[in-house]
Amino acid sequence: MKVIVIGTLPSSLYNFRGQLIKHFKSLGSKVKALGSGASLEDIKAVEQLGVNYIDYPVSRSGLNPKEDFKTFKALQEIFKAQLPDVILAYTIKPIIWGGFAARCVPSCRFYALVTGLGFAFQRGNWKKNLLLKLVVILYKAALKNADKVIFQNPDNKQVFIDLGIVPEHKTAVVNGSGVDVTHFEIKPLPTAPKFLLIARLLGDKGIREYVKAANIIKQHYPHAVFQLVGPEDPSPDGISLKELTKLNQNNSVDYLGATSDVRPFIKDCSIFVLPSYHEGLPRTVLEAMATGRPILTTDVPGCRETVINGENGWLVEKANVEQLVDKMTWFIENPLEWQRMAEASRNMVENKFDVHKVNTELMNIMGLSK
Repeated sequence: MKVIVIGTLPSSLYNFRGQLIKHFKSLGSKVKALGSGASLEDIKAVEQLGVNYIDYPVSRSGLNPKEDFKTFKALQEIFKAQLPDVILAYTIKPIIWGGFAARCVPSCRFYALVTGLGFAFQRGNWKKNLLLKLVVILYKAALKNADKVIFQNPDNKQVFIDLGIVPEHKTAVVNGSGVDVTHFEIKPLPTAPKFLLIARLLGDKGIREYVKAANIIKQHYPHAVFQLVGPEDPSPDGISLKELTKLNQNNSVDYLGATSDVRPFIKDCSIFVLPSYHEGLPRTVLEAMATGRPILTTDVPGCRETVINGENGWLVEKANVEQLVDKMTWFIENPLEWQRMAEASRNMVENKFDVHKVNTELMNIMGLSK
C-alpha cells in the first residue's frame, strides 16, 4: 500500500507525526512524506523514519490565489506520479488543496486530520468574517470526497458540522496527536515557582496575556520566574520581537527564543502555562504533562481536554489576565500541591494520550489495522 502524509512544516513530520509515520511503516506501507521548504537537516530527519521526503510549494499564511494554485498543481502532479492508495493531510492548506488535488487519483482514499481551527475561524471585524466564509466554502468543497475528517477534540468537530462543512457520519475524534511517554520521561519538580510557556509568537496563543500577568505577579512575588520559548510566526496574528520587547519592557518574562528540543525547558519549569484562545489538542501541554508538570491553561476547545480542575491544574477564561494572575498566585502560594498535580498529569497522559494508543485509534478509523 502506498501512503502519502502531507504537512506544511517539515519539522512537524518528524516531531509531531514521526510515530504515526512509523505506524504506517509497521503495516508494510510505502510512505512518502510531504512538506515545504525543508533544510538538509529536515530531510535527513524525515528520511530516518524510513520514508521518502518530497518538497512542495505552499504559503502557510493568508490566501493568495496565485500561490495557492501553485500548491494545488504541485500536489496534483505528485499524486499523479505516486498514485497513492491513501492520503492523510493535516493543517488547513494541505487539507484544502490536497483534497482538491486528490481527485486526480479516483481510487485513492483521502483523510483529513484537523489539528485545530486556527486564525481563520476567529470571528471579529468584517475582514475576519469574510475570511471565515471563504474558508468554509473551500473546506466544504475540498472535503466533499473525503473518506473521513478526523478531529482532535469534539468542539472542533461540532463547528464543522454546524457550519455544514462535513456531515457527522464522515467525522471522527482522536485524543490529539498523542505523546511518546518514553521520550518525555517524568522529571523531579524544581522547588522555585518557575512558569513556562512554549508557543509560536501568536496573539491567539495568549502571549500578551502571559506577559501582562507576569508583570503583575512580579510586583508581589519578585522571586517568581516566567519563561517564554517559541519562534516568530509570519501569520496575520503574529507577534513581532519588537512588539514582544515593548510588552515585556519590565523584563518580567525571559524570552529564550526557539528550540528543536523542548525537554530541557520543561524539565526546568515547575508549572506549564498555555493561555491559548483555541487548540486542536496542544502538543506542548501533553509533553509537559508527560514530564510531570501541573498545567495552567484556558477553558477553550482542545485545552480543556487536558485539565481536570484542581486535579492536575487549573482552567481559566481565555483572554482573562485577572484569572491568570489569580491561578498563578495560587501556584506560588501552594507549592505542596504541585507534586500531586504533577502525578495526576502523568497518569492522564499514560491513560488517555499515549501516542501509540492514539495512532492505533487513527488506524482503526482509517481501516488500516493489522
